[in-house]
Amino acid sequence: MSRRAAGVPDYLREAFLFRWNLLFFLGGAAAAALTPVAGVLLPLVAAGELTYLTGLISIPRFRAAIDAKVHTEGKSGGPATPQAPPPSLLQMLAGLPPPARKRFEALHARCVEMRGIAAGVRGATGAPGAAEEIRTPGLDRLLWLFLRLLLSKTALDRFLQTMNDQEITARVTELRKNLASAQAAGDDRVVRSLQDSVAMGELRLENYNRAKKNGDFVSVELDRIEGKIQALAEMAVNRQDPDFLSSQVDSAAESMRQTERAVSELQNLTGLGEQLDEPPPILDTDLRQVLRQ
Repeated sequence: MSRRAAGVPDYLREAFLFRWNLLFFLGGAAAAALTPVAGVLLPLVAAGELTYLTGLISIPRFRAAIDAKVHTEGKSGGPATPQAPPPSLLQMLAGLPPPARKRFEALHARCVEMRGIAAGVRGATGAPGAAEEIRTPGLDRLLWLFLRLLLSKTALDRFLQTMNDQEITARVTELRKNLASAQAAGDDRVVRSLQDSVAMGELRLENYNRAKKNGDFVSVELDRIEGKIQALAEMAVNRQDPDFLSSQVDSAAESMRQTERAVSELQNLTGLGEQLDEPPPILDTDLRQVLRQ
């Protein structure tokens, strides 16, 4: 199958349709038309636009990016259409509070942006496609695991909000005093009842403290993994070594598994035990129908 090569019309079209160019060009033309000297200013605006277009299409990196885009569209029959989110992804995103959704959206958008830049940089260099084939599923997996951690953190926060450690501590202290009084009085039935109440109170405190530590740990891990994903996405622009990128992805994924095991007591709430090895194609998914709600 022959590849359609990009030409000057492609370069001009992409340069002209760049959103910032359209904003400045149309805004300048409108402003010039409203002035008494429109006949003088409009040709100047047109001349400035022509200078911008000829300058931009003379840049090799810009032409390489357009070459890559035209080649990709030629292989697929047209521009890639964003996929609808699969039900599992929709359910997970819907379970996040708005701040967590925005955090995930920002990270997803950053990866998509870096992947597009990387494709443009490689367009005219003849770089092997294997790097991209490894990179996209790898970033999908890390984004999937990051989303699962966000769900885990959300569940932990909700659990902690239902408990008051100061109230539980005060209750346990009171129960211990009552137990000591019952033991001094020699009432075995009251002693057994209070011992059980004290044990349950201590168990509640233990659960709270464990959840608090897990929540702090997950917060730190979210920051670390978020930075790792951003670094890998940005690294894709300049590195062509698929083995290096794969090793970095595998290392990050393994550390995420350890984090998930640390909060395994919440698996029934978050569903962390399901679908670990089959992440959906997140980078090629249109998340706006959920994230913009």
